[in-house]
Amino acid sequence: MALPSVCIVRSAGTNCDREAHYAFEEAGAFVERVHITALVARPARLHDYHVLLIPGGFSYGDDLGAGTLLANELTAFLGEELRKFREARKIVLGICNGFQVLVKSGLLPGVPDGQGPLAGEGAPRPQATLTNNDSGKFEDRWVHLKVCSRKVDFLDQGASTLYLPVAHGEGKFVARDEGVLRRLEENDQVVFRYVTPDGGPAAYPWNPNGSQGDIAGICDPTGRILGLMPHPERHAEATNHPRWTREGISPRPDGAGLFASAVRYVRESNATPPTISPIPAQRTTVTASPSMYCASTATTM
Repeated sequence: MALPSVCIVRSAGTNCDREAHYAFEEAGAFVERVHITALVARPARLHDYHVLLIPGGFSYGDDLGAGTLLANELTAFLGEELRKFREARKIVLGICNGFQVLVKSGLLPGVPDGQGPLAGEGAPRPQATLTNNDSGKFEDRWVHLKVCSRKVDFLDQGASTLYLPVAHGEGKFVARDEGVLRRLEENDQVVFRYVTPDGGPAAYPWNPNGSQGDIAGICDPTGRILGLMPHPERHAEATNHPRWTREGISPRPDGAGLFASAVRYVRESNATPPTISPIPAQRTTVTASPSMYCASTATTM
């Protein structure tokens, strides 16, 4: 089949797109970083790709709340194309600010098919939000995650725990009410939880933001839209681990596994192979070492 292809959508304030580009490229995908204005100008272009990734950063400076403005653009201008994208069994992944975008747009936790923003109804009443950390400060640390769900087919089914960094000021997951939390549990939509190093329930600092239920990441009811606050792209190389000089080189960094399993899912699934459209925009090659996360990258306006 065609090489698995990834669209990393960016906007003013996005700053983790190159790390994500490198991680997916190392996993064997064709990757392009595409500005949101280019997708809004030609929404059908989304179908040139198997994976849509919304990376971390501070989209539009987090004005009106983290992820809010980019979320509004997605639902207002790309809602129908996103619905078709999901129905084609393709992947939508949001990391950190991307997770905030997916939650603020209503794509997560999601509602039954035929309802909500992907059905042209606009954003539904918010089911959850990501708000200010309980600590009242920006949290930049490494955390342990437990994989709690097998609903997401493109996750590595052999992974049970992950060690990844977080870097956010608004990462506390809060459900609208107990009913939403209960449905998330019943539907197997809680994919990642913060845990202690020995796998137990987490308090601060292991739960770095005070999220309800120690929730670090969730999926939609289909399992094809996934969001998480920690940054797998920042542990795509063994030397990204903060203790690699003392504990040795890991043969498979925890973050790299997520990108590799997503690429494998595309290769093994029946996702419609895209036809990559010619891109007239200038391409810029950036040379950097793997420890800087960046490889040769193509930026598309």
